Amino acid sequence: MSSLTLVRHGQAEAVRDGALTDLGEAQARALAEYWLRQGTGFDEVHSGTLARQVQTEQVVAAAFRAAGVPWPEAVRESGWNEYDASGIGAVPAVPFGHEDYRRAQLAFEAAMLRWLECPGGADGAESFTAFGERVTGAIRRVMAGASGRRVAAFTSGGPIGFTVNWAVRGPDRSFLDLNWRVRNCSLTHFVFSQERLTLDGFNHVAHLGEAALHTFR
Repeated sequence: MSSLTLVRHGQAEAVRDGALTDLGEAQARALAEYWLRQGTGFDEVHSGTLARQVQTEQVVAAAFRAAGVPWPEAVRESGWNEYDASGIGAVPAVPFGHEDYRRAQLAFEAAMLRWLECPGGADGAESFTAFGERVTGAIRRVMAGASGRRVAAFTSGGPIGFTVNWAVRGPDRSFLDLNWRVRNCSLTHFVFSQERLTLDGFNHVAHLGEAALHTFR
């Protein structure tokens, strides 16, 4: 058996393909420090190609290498990228805590449900069907390798929620419920073979320590 750890990126700017905020970088450093204390290492590292995903991995990589601990060169691939939130929702991004955040979030949740229930897509945005096939492809490419590997993938809440739902064979609607709960820089664990992916733990954030580092957006 092999293990797969999915890492959601740290907090990022509320714009399309936004970079990490200072808090997001602090979350990534806290994760690196935790893994170093625990003696955790990986044989393979993957990430999406979005700035927030790449930067989260880079912060962790820099901490490992500064400590003289090996860290594999990351494989970047778009299969781990987030869904096109702006294309789906057509709702301006509102930072968490802003007075309009709740209204914007409710509008976005309604748009996401319409997206899910119209798998063919609309208005040029990537369809739910295409998103699922893209993420499933990334998962299967990881699963296809040799047994006994420790793999980490730096990604986003959407692919993490989808992977959990895929592993437990949940209905499509459950993907959204999982997606809303994935915290920044959280860890979701699986064990896998070439034929099977099994959930082993969801949305862990104990490594982040202080409550100020526990964020959703």
